[in-house]
Amino acid sequence: MRKWRVAGINFDHMHMGDNLRMAFEHPNVEIVGVCDDTPGRMKDVLRNFNIPPELAFTDYRACLEQTKPDLVLLCPATAKHGEWVEKVAPYGVHAIVEKPFAASLAEADAMIAAMKKSGKQLAINWPLRWFPPYTTVRRLLDEGTIGECVEFHHYGGNRGPLWHAADKVVVTAEDVAAQKPNSWFYKKSEGGGSLLDYMGYGATMGTWFQNGRAPIEVTTVVDEPKGLEVDEHSVTVVRYAHGLSKMETRWGTFTDPWILQPQPRCGFVVVGTEGTVSAYDYDKTVRVQTRQRPEGFEMPVDSLQFPGQNPVQYVLDCIEKGKPIEGPLSPELSRVGQQIVDSAVLSAKEKRTVKLVG
Repeated sequence: MRKWRVAGINFDHMHMGDNLRMAFEHPNVEIVGVCDDTPGRMKDVLRNFNIPPELAFTDYRACLEQTKPDLVLLCPATAKHGEWVEKVAPYGVHAIVEKPFAASLAEADAMIAAMKKSGKQLAINWPLRWFPPYTTVRRLLDEGTIGECVEFHHYGGNRGPLWHAADKVVVTAEDVAAQKPNSWFYKKSEGGGSLLDYMGYGATMGTWFQNGRAPIEVTTVVDEPKGLEVDEHSVTVVRYAHGLSKMETRWGTFTDPWILQPQPRCGFVVVGTEGTVSAYDYDKTVRVQTRQRPEGFEMPVDSLQFPGQNPVQYVLDCIEKGKPIEGPLSPELSRVGQQIVDSAVLSAKEKRTVKLVG
């Protein structure tokens, strides 16, 4: 098999370390370069993945021109996703953009157009797509075990975006307090806030469970934390032709779900025409109800296999086999999620129910 050349550009989001680890552990990938305008943000990946200092760049153009990657991993601040996709697209590279899709539907459409012009694949990575509980939910829907999805509930969040670094390394309260005034996560102009950080998960995964169906209207309420210009808590109700669903985003959960699940638990409850399933982050089982077994039962989650364990494996397999990106990573499905998020932002701003935008 060919050796794929991968570069990581822009380290605004701490998930860059996680995504580069996926590339590092892929048997047919070579990390050919990393780039960020703040060199200090690259030091950990240089050490962790044995990347020579000469492959660390502060100019994305030099990185792309000298390393000639096949695939670029992008982790910019939410409001800069469009800017960075438009920067790298002319270099003829495939791109994985870390969630969310964008800060607005217009920006998402510009990203789609830029990559379409380049003739290369664009994927938007939603880490929940690779959680075994949720691939199990999708399989149960595909197999008809719970019928067709008619309702979903999502609660998503963590203690806050500054409480952990790459690989979920815990950060101290003192470090959080020091970073908060200058962090892009808390700047409205940069696409900060829990709604933009987390609602895309529920909206996009929920759209996946609903086979791409879009809602009719959206109603959202956000908190207004004193001293902050962005929200830390949002609740959204979406109305479909067939009923209602709900999403909630939270920075400030009692515990981080990857350490100890908070209450409410982070995850999904999906209601189908023939049954229900509850699935939560990091759990080893899902709970299923069917008409034959209405009392419910625990089912072990699926075991993900190569090349379907993470976004780098999946996207490179699609490229190699000439297949389109599908599911939550596809721009088409993620665009519906972005429509929901844009509608939620408008609803919260105007404090009223709005029609689905776009």
